[in-house]
This record gives sequence, structure tokens and C-alpha cells, in this order.
Amino acid sequence: MKQAIIDPSFWELFPQGQISILTLKGIDNHVNEADDPYFQTLLNDGATEAEKFITDDTFRENAVIAEWRDALRKFKTKKGARSSIEALLKRISQGKHLSPINPLVDIYNSISLKYASPCGGENIDAIAGDLHLGLAQGGEGFRPLGDTEDSPALPGEMIYYDNDGAICRSLNWREAQRTMLTEDTTNAVLVIEAINADQATRASEAIQELKNLCEHYFKVTGTTTLLTADHAATTLVD
Repeated sequence: MKQAIIDPSFWELFPQGQISILTLKGIDNHVNEADDPYFQTLLNDGATEAEKFITDDTFRENAVIAEWRDALRKFKTKKGARSSIEALLKRISQGKHLSPINPLVDIYNSISLKYASPCGGENIDAIAGDLHLGLAQGGEGFRPLGDTEDSPALPGEMIYYDNDGAICRSLNWREAQRTMLTEDTTNAVLVIEAINADQATRASEAIQELKNLCEHYFKVTGTTTLLTADHAATTLVD
């Protein structure tokens, strides 16, 4: 049995936090160029919805940005680390658009934008043992997407990790190549993080819409779980 487990260290920093998880099994994530217009529309619609979260001309003063910058100051991070939702909203604020990558990534990016919620995903079959979220001991191996060299986690950094090292650094800053979602992914876990009550409300809506979109496109039945301090683990595969 392979589980997703949120360590006590996360709840100590974010007692109102919520980790929303969607598990998908037996999907076909290969790109079909005929579906590109569908995914481009999803991404464009998400970008339009995202604009309501960018109301202040000073980007860092927008509530979502300020909340996540404050969250990342609660633990050790590499200089310049920002939440994944800040990176997406920054692109929208600059008038840039997202293009299709692969079905899973396109769907979760569209949801991330629409709800201003950090969302990411991993290939379950590439995870060694259980998937944990907690503070790093330091030195956990990590090769970021697009890089050729290891960039180990820092002591006290909030990371997703497994038996082989770090999977995502600084809570939702950068993901590892080792477990990334590719066209060959057949079993996936998608995760949405929230660190306060307002974000948790949005995340609960987001994970349900994410589930609906994935079930519609992949023709499978997904499983969702909302993890809190009182319920901090769920099974990914038996």
C-alpha cells in the first residue's frame, strides 16, 4: 500500500491548512493534437477567471500573492523561491498566455488559475514508498524540471519527499523530474494546497472541478480526499 502522509510539522506551521488530493488510475495522458483547442480554451478561461485575483497594480500586494509569500517565510527556502500560483498569476498579470503541454498538466493549470490555488501532480508509479509532506532534514536529492544538476533540499525546508529524495521543494515551488507527469503517466496524484480557511474553501471547490474535468476527459473514476490535521493520510494505491 502506498500512502500520502502529511507530517505533523506541516500542521504546526499551518493549523488551518488543507491538502486536497485527487488520485487517478489507468489514464491515457498522451497528447492528441486534435484536442489542443479544447485545452487551450480551458487555459484561456482559467486565465480570464484569474484576473479577479489580481486587483492591485502592485503585484505583491494582491491577497493571494501576499498570503503565499508570508507562508514561504515560515520555513527555510532557497533565495527567490515563490509559490507555483504566484508564477502563474505573474504570467497573467504580464499579459502572457499558457499553451497546452499534456492533458493532466493543462487541466490542473486551468484549475489552478481559476481558483488561484497552487496545484501540481506526480506520477504515482515513480514515487518510492509513501509520499510525505514535511520539513526536510537537508540534503534530500532533487533534480528540478529542466535542470541537469542535483539541487538538494535545505534543512528545515517544507518539501514533498519519498524514500529516494525530494519531490517538490518549498511546498509548491519546483517539482522534480523524477516523478513529473509525462505522456506515459498512467497513475497520477494531483494535489492542491491551502494554508488558511479562505483558501481551503476555494481548494475544496477546485478539487471537485478538477475531478470532474479529469473524469470527463480520461473516462475514469477519480478519488478525492481532503487532508486536515485530524485526517492527515490517504491511500494512493493498494
